[in-house]
Amino acid sequence: MTETSLNAFKGTLAQERKLKEVLEKHKDMPGALLPCLQEAQGIYGYLPIEVQQMVADGLGISLSEVYGVATFYSQFSLTPKGEHRISVCLGTACYVKGADKILAAIEEKLGIKSGECTPDGLFSIDSCRCVGACGLAPVMMIDDEVYGKLTPDMVDGILDKYIKKGGK
Repeated sequence: MTETSLNAFKGTLAQERKLKEVLEKHKDMPGALLPCLQEAQGIYGYLPIEVQQMVADGLGISLSEVYGVATFYSQFSLTPKGEHRISVCLGTACYVKGADKILAAIEEKLGIKSGECTPDGLFSIDSCRCVGACGLAPVMMIDDEVYGKLTPDMVDGILDKYIKKGGK
């Protein structure tokens, strides 16, 4: 159950206090685990093993039960998300037009794989099945900005704009 991450857990005391309040509020309710995990992810942005352990301890259940639920539902993330979230569409229209090559170019430029976050926390990459812009295939989104009719050689220029801006 151990995962290696490029990003060390950096929880704050304020976040821990908030989580303890959530756990206290829900601990005696049937089915408390799911809402606790949802709120924990809202507090931390993801569910690292340290947070899962706090949830397990706070609810008096095993870490394996928490981990099982956290990995079963796709709404939960065990890895941090970057300030800029990149989503590459791998739906049929995009894939046929080379979205896999776009994703590979992004991964190469940032030095991370889909599902990961850069060590500086600036970018994270995920893939999705459709963004509803099939006419612009292949497509990627960075935050809420849509980039379409992409080629691999366009990736560096697009990402460089965000790198030059730095954090939000």
